[in-house]
Amino acid sequence: MTHVCIIGAGCSGITTAKRLAEFGISYDQFEVSDDVGGNWYFRNPNGRSAVYESLHIDTSTARLQFEDFPAPADYPDFPHHTLIHDYFRAYVDEFGLRPKIEFNTAVERATRTGSGWDVTLSTGETRRYTDLVVANGHHWSPRLPAWADADSFAGDLLHSHAYVNPFEPVEIRGRTVIVVGMGNSAMDIASELSSPWMAKKLYVSARRGVWVLPKYRNGVAADKVMAPPDIPREQALAAGRQLIRELVGSMSNYGLPEPDHEPLSAHPSVSADFLTKAGSGDIHMLPAIERLDGHTVHLVDGTSVEADVIICATGYEMQFPFFDEAETELHPDSDHRFPLFKRMIKPGVDHLFFLGLAQSSPTIVNLAEQQSKLLARLLTGRYVLPPVEEQVAIMEKDEAEHLAQYYASPRHTIQIDFGRYVVDLLAEIEAGEARAAS
Repeated sequence: MTHVCIIGAGCSGITTAKRLAEFGISYDQFEVSDDVGGNWYFRNPNGRSAVYESLHIDTSTARLQFEDFPAPADYPDFPHHTLIHDYFRAYVDEFGLRPKIEFNTAVERATRTGSGWDVTLSTGETRRYTDLVVANGHHWSPRLPAWADADSFAGDLLHSHAYVNPFEPVEIRGRTVIVVGMGNSAMDIASELSSPWMAKKLYVSARRGVWVLPKYRNGVAADKVMAPPDIPREQALAAGRQLIRELVGSMSNYGLPEPDHEPLSAHPSVSADFLTKAGSGDIHMLPAIERLDGHTVHLVDGTSVEADVIICATGYEMQFPFFDEAETELHPDSDHRFPLFKRMIKPGVDHLFFLGLAQSSPTIVNLAEQQSKLLARLLTGRYVLPPVEEQVAIMEKDEAEHLAQYYASPRHTIQIDFGRYVVDLLAEIEAGEARAAS
């Protein structure tokens, strides 16, 4: 009998559990924390939440809600993290998923057997499963730059993952701060700390310029007016790039470095405040950092500044610590690449599924909800995978199409366009059901 292990009870784990239950598939679900929510559980005792106190999601409510569980009507366009966590809790309770989740229980090791997996838990128990679902998230293992040697810096150096507010874990008020990076977290934190009554001076250090996108277009949440997936990709991309240029103009007008790439060639950096803060002189730009020496921060252009605090908003590593390191095919490569068939399956590795393992525009919240449609049909025999060689060919084609618009960076190795991905996924489910029926 099919018996599935689900690792994690964040947004990907809980929606996968709901789907398996609907299809009558036996499963156990393990969560290292004491509640659901994963990354969206503020002060999560498992230490893996990247949520800071002021965080509002950059995806609109209309885009992030699950298909059969609409968000409350009074939710704003861009909810605070507490509302997102409340929404996930309500989802779990609405569909009776909580009793099946084994909280405060980590998966320490997952080992392949001849016909499935042996899973060793933090309780010391080992259980056997036919299939393994990895939904452990990918925003919990901070990536630090090579120069980020805390021993060489006389001030406070931390990753944005540890940032809570301007007073925790370190006092910011009256100090000179450098925020490293120009992604969404970097812009949120820099905007928050740059008020003159807070940081003495706020710098942002970046290797390259980025296009900063507004949250609204003509009074409508920007992701509500994205081009639908039935419009040809190049046509939609050209129109989107033109619209962005018209909306925000030249980045140098705000005192920011000009990007070396077209709009939408990077994962979107969205902020309601950053451009205004930069244009008002509250945010000061620096080139990339080369090395640290006491309070002196040496930059790649040969200049230097003095700083008291450095906050590195420099991304995260995909990690699966429960897999043996010797099984290299189960880990990302040195370039942070981890290709998967339909972003779910390692071709040739049976009974293993990754849910929610993508950087999705505009949303990752309901990605696993879509992927679980294929998973449940596969586990019940209603869907059949194509041959491994065909999986590889499809995977390579999908990767080329989804990544073509982005510049090469570890940040973009798992990037997908959510709308187009879902269209492709549903087409593959239909093809797999035809294979199963033949």
